[in-house]
Parts: sequence; C-alpha cells; structure tokens
Amino acid sequence: MLSGRRLGVDVGTVRVGVAISDFHAILASGLGNAVRKESLEDSCKEVLKLTDGEDLVVIYLGLPLNMAGNHTASTQDAIQFGATLQNMVNCPVRFIDERLTTVSATAALRASGKNSKNGRKIIDQVAATVILENALQIERSTGEYAGKSLEDLDD
Repeated sequence: MLSGRRLGVDVGTVRVGVAISDFHAILASGLGNAVRKESLEDSCKEVLKLTDGEDLVVIYLGLPLNMAGNHTASTQDAIQFGATLQNMVNCPVRFIDERLTTVSATAALRASGKNSKNGRKIIDQVAATVILENALQIERSTGEYAGKSLEDLDD
C-alpha cells in the first residue's frame, strides 16, 4: 500500500465533511467541515483549504446511492463535486458507496454520548471519517485504491 495521506469527503448541500488519514494510512480522523458555497469551484476550494497544503495521494468521495443502488439527485451532485475537485488536484478522486455511512456516523456519535442536536455540526465530518475508514480497509485488503473513478462511473 502506497504511503501518503488520503482525504475522505462527505458532500452535503449545506456542509462538506472532511477527514484525513495519517501518512501511513492507518488512522482516519475528522478534519473539519467546509461550508458549501454558491459554486462548486468555491466549495472545492473550501475543502482544499482544510488540507493546508498536504500532499494527498488519493481523495475518497462518498457516493450517495439509494438503497437499491441507483443514482439520485444527491449522487449527481457528488459526481459533479468530484469532477470539479479532480480538476483542482494532482491525485485521483475515487467514489465510495456511502449508503450506510450516515447510519454508522449517527451510531458513533450516540455511542460517544452526543445527541442528534449536539452532533449536527460534526455529523458530516464523522461521515467523512467513516467513508475514509472504509476506503482504507479496502486498500489494505486489495492493495489497490478503493472505489470507482469518474471514468468507471460512466460505464
């Protein structure tokens, strides 16, 4: 597995949750939330500001599919966000199925003693961490980047 930091991103309509791995890709930690801006470019810039110039090897973006695995309006938004982000970075952007990410993130917050009102501000960040943890687990087991590229989504 290639050393280097990985970014996890949970695209929302109001906030974009961001998580980052350590250099050895062992741990995923919440990095923060970026406020969603009017344009995709400005929203992506907000995400990249959180990385503070880190040299990233891959960015994992949550792909929100419905429970049947079909695309929704949120799926299209995430794909457009990822395409815009891909044009701004020198590393691959990969899409990870995030169907149960919010459920996992909510359960993790509850387990830590936060209720839904207190956790609202960090739920996107926790969801991004779950996306990144899932991707890291796949990378460790396969030796390859997890998820799908933009080109794979066109198939």
